Amino acid sequence: MPAHAAQELLRQYPRRKPDLPEPHRRFYAEHIRESRTGANRLLRRVNRLERWMHNRVAACRKPGEHILEIGAGTLNHLPFEQSAGSYDAIEPMESLWRDSVWRSRVRKVYPDLGAVPPENRYDRILSIAVLEHVGDLPRLVASSAMLLRPDGVWQAAIPSEGGFLWGAAWRLTTGLAFRLQRGCSYAPLMRHEHINTAVEVTLLLEWFFAKVSVAQFPFPWRHASFYRYLECRRPNLDRCQAHA
Repeated sequence: MPAHAAQELLRQYPRRKPDLPEPHRRFYAEHIRESRTGANRLLRRVNRLERWMHNRVAACRKPGEHILEIGAGTLNHLPFEQSAGSYDAIEPMESLWRDSVWRSRVRKVYPDLGAVPPENRYDRILSIAVLEHVGDLPRLVASSAMLLRPDGVWQAAIPSEGGFLWGAAWRLTTGLAFRLQRGCSYAPLMRHEHINTAVEVTLLLEWFFAKVSVAQFPFPWRHASFYRYLECRRPNLDRCQAHA
């Protein structure tokens, strides 16, 4: 990533989420929980499609690893990591994970990244459908990368936000169902939630890591994919320390 492009992007952070209109604020928390748990038939189908992200992240797992998940939600990635030696999670919404059947598999749940002891080191640090939501993305990436072991892997799976297929998909599925159920547009929720595009996330990761590989689903092009997977190695510690 060219230095001038990186500096221009970095100057845009931290970002602030746009305010939600009043009708959306009333059922925001309920909608988030429904989407995380697959509370209706459409959301269950979406969750099945999202299994690609979980499978892709877990594809490089090794027995006995120490793992940190950022934005663990309902702990729904745990079934894909049953060989982990230890599993820590970051999730500020306790209501999402408190009653999870996988809670006993998690060593520690932290409310935010700053609560993770700085001496902790992980073989893998991962996030699934999280980075598109983060207001201070450079800080999160930089701070978490410093918790990675020298031979560790930092992984992210995200929706292809900003791409044609992703945009068409949510408008014709979740967006349509939301309008029929709630009587209002889904677009304000998406603008509130997805404040980073897939391209921006990728560019930032390429700034902080020496090696970044990218895979996309179902086709290997930005505008023909639903999801993007990024596998990062060898963090640039000087850059990380400057932004942590």
